[in-house]
Amino acid sequence: MENRLFLYNTLTRSVEKFIPNVDGKVSMYTCGPTVYHFAHIGNLRSYLMEDVLEKMLRYMGYDVKRVMNITDVGHLTSDADTGEDKMVKGAKREGKTVAEIAEFYKNAFFADCDKLNIKRPDVIENATACIDEYIEMIAALFEKGFAYKAGGNVYFDTSRLEKYYALTNHKSEELLVGVREDVEEDVNKRNKTDFVLWFTDSKFGAQELRYDSPWGYGYPGWHIECSAISRKHLGEYLDIHCGGVDNIFPHHTNEIAQSEAVSGHKWCNYWFHIHHLNDNGGKMAKSKGDILTVSTLESKGYDPLVYRFFCLQSHYRKPLEFSYSILDNSKAAYEKLKRRIAAIPTEGETDENALLEYREKFILAVASDMNTALGLSLIYEVLKADLSGSTKRSIIDDFDRVLSLDLTKGEEAEETAAEDAELDAFVQRKIQERAEARKTKDFKLADAIRNELLEQGIVLKDSPQGTTWSRQS
Repeated sequence: MENRLFLYNTLTRSVEKFIPNVDGKVSMYTCGPTVYHFAHIGNLRSYLMEDVLEKMLRYMGYDVKRVMNITDVGHLTSDADTGEDKMVKGAKREGKTVAEIAEFYKNAFFADCDKLNIKRPDVIENATACIDEYIEMIAALFEKGFAYKAGGNVYFDTSRLEKYYALTNHKSEELLVGVREDVEEDVNKRNKTDFVLWFTDSKFGAQELRYDSPWGYGYPGWHIECSAISRKHLGEYLDIHCGGVDNIFPHHTNEIAQSEAVSGHKWCNYWFHIHHLNDNGGKMAKSKGDILTVSTLESKGYDPLVYRFFCLQSHYRKPLEFSYSILDNSKAAYEKLKRRIAAIPTEGETDENALLEYREKFILAVASDMNTALGLSLIYEVLKADLSGSTKRSIIDDFDRVLSLDLTKGEEAEETAAEDAELDAFVQRKIQERAEARKTKDFKLADAIRNELLEQGIVLKDSPQGTTWSRQS
């Protein structure tokens, strides 16, 4: 097929024509969340723009396979192998097990993605499900002379590489011991840029999640996880790797190092990085304290899709400044746009030639390094065009396959949302009644309430965090 997508490639520091390894097919890997807390809206900007990229690829006719990891072990509070495991820290904070924390915040993450119309990847893999793959990959690195054991832990020897800094274009002498000021030097490392492949009891004896390995009872380092999961599901050759700019060093740099050391050839052709979301205090981060989440925006009266619209108005490679006054402007623009679309008369036949013409315009706009702002501007052009109402709606629906802003969902969607809210309120009342029955040991009544809901297609699920419900599939 004709390749008309152009992307900025961090590896070459230039905008390049996208050419996949296999014509018509795209292998795509996304660094997923570390599920120890809620995702803030800065995190979600990255996932949102990766979602647009995937949908644009599909819109252009590519067969995409996208893989995402869920980090539920091994990610320390510093990206440079020091500090406490984030999952353990989250479990201590809430007095729960790591498994409970992981399940709860994984579900919360995908609930936020659903609200933002972010499509779920084709493959979602928990890091804890791939211990055998990490061990196999580390063993291969030992065989090829890239791994060594020191102080009980297993490290990757970066001095064996000619181009360790390919993504960053740094020189070794320019780098500090770590990427943050609070990082302390690990005296076990042969080189300051070496990184941990496997931690053992010598590092964290109290770590909750530990596994047998040839190098001791322990757990994997964060960086090996993405390489092994990508290799498991996408093979030795990867088309696109996505993530936030804060992943470039050391995480993505280390992924390249270990993946290419094992395979002996170039691993990933295109690196797609999304810039930070900033507030008046700088980059948003969980370490700063208060976390601005999708739920926070909802509590203040914002439709989550207003935030999606806000992000699409800016280019992914530019820092995006957040404030409620700026978001208010996006809310007003989004709601006005929805009203204008809702007012389009439903008359006339669809002009298929006009639809194809605007589809070409949309591809030319957005496929130029994901220029979503230009793609949005085409909607206003369509609204002003001398076209039938049916044609206008068809074109906007077509654009929304990528933009995912629910632009043509009007009163029907509002009625559905109202019905969903009414159902949720009813089920929550029943859950509360059941909780009171169980508290007074009236298990017969509790079972009757569960069965009553089940007859209506509502399934209850009990967990340490409480009771949730879903529609029976």
